Amino acid sequence: MLPGSSIGQQLVLTSFGESHGIAIGAVLDGCPSGLEIDDKEIQTMFNLRRPGQNIISTQRKENDVVEIISGVFRGYTTGAPITMLIWNSDQKSKDYETLKTKLRPGHSDYPAMIKYNHFNDYRGGGRFSGRLTATHVMGGAIARKLLKVTLGIETNSYTSQIGKIKMERNFNKKMINSIYKNEVRCPENKTARKMRVSILDARKKGDSLGGIIESITTNVPVGLGEPIFSSLESDLSKAIFSIPSVKGIEFGSGFAGSELYGSENNDLYTIKKGKIVTRTNNSGGILGGISNGMPITIRIAFKPVSSISQKQTTVDIKTKKETILQIKGRHDPCVVPRAPPIVDSLVALTLADHALLSGTIKPVL
Repeated sequence: MLPGSSIGQQLVLTSFGESHGIAIGAVLDGCPSGLEIDDKEIQTMFNLRRPGQNIISTQRKENDVVEIISGVFRGYTTGAPITMLIWNSDQKSKDYETLKTKLRPGHSDYPAMIKYNHFNDYRGGGRFSGRLTATHVMGGAIARKLLKVTLGIETNSYTSQIGKIKMERNFNKKMINSIYKNEVRCPENKTARKMRVSILDARKKGDSLGGIIESITTNVPVGLGEPIFSSLESDLSKAIFSIPSVKGIEFGSGFAGSELYGSENNDLYTIKKGKIVTRTNNSGGILGGISNGMPITIRIAFKPVSSISQKQTTVDIKTKKETILQIKGRHDPCVVPRAPPIVDSLVALTLADHALLSGTIKPVL
């Protein structure tokens, strides 16, 4: 197991496998016993992120049928490590033969070669591939169920921007059911259509686009987070940055808050239905690294996909000379539409871990 393949303190997810290996999988340790697990619930979440679903994603088709091989007995978690596996079935490794010596711009090829002395699996990005986000969803699907059953916590992530095309309205509860009704996972249908056109246009040009995912988590209790180095923001950021292509994250007013006066950015307290709340939520639901009971709001920036079919200048490490590379294979022109369930999963894993650490969720249900 490579260092860095696990995340969490009380609820620990370990990811294993490579993009073009025989299989990929995850081990979730620390999940309380007595949680009812329905394979169909996990599969439903898998189906939201797997590729080959539409014309704006990669045409690599993976069945992504999860097999739970330990930790669940008679439909309930046993308290033992939960091991999950999916088999890779649609690899085309020959597409990567030219990449043995030619470095792909924007990819981890060069630093990985140096770090692992050329023994790393370069096919499809190997350990660095977005394919490994399936292991995030494996653990995340269980964490989501745990949070919903015990605390009523729910996370909804969606595409708010593709390239320069942005949602026109702020997200509200009425939009939740619209997130997965289009290919780009934008709850605003008019904007979703524009996003789809821009992605297809980028694909025609042999290019790619980035974008922004927004995530809102509700019903979070007050007090989750362990300052200083395991603050809720710290651990959420660490988890989110495990998604390939993520280059930025902000909570609440984020960078825009740096332009405001304190009198504008402060969230004023009030009482609503007998509960202490804030009138605004510029803090994004976290103060001092601890949840304050307001919705946790996150914005995540994704860079454009690095694998594009246009000719690019690179270096051949064998000849030590500049050369031209044209990447072939099956690649997403934009990964953002596949990210919402992955973000949901990592937010859930982090919050469930902290809920167990604080004793908010007990080790036996």
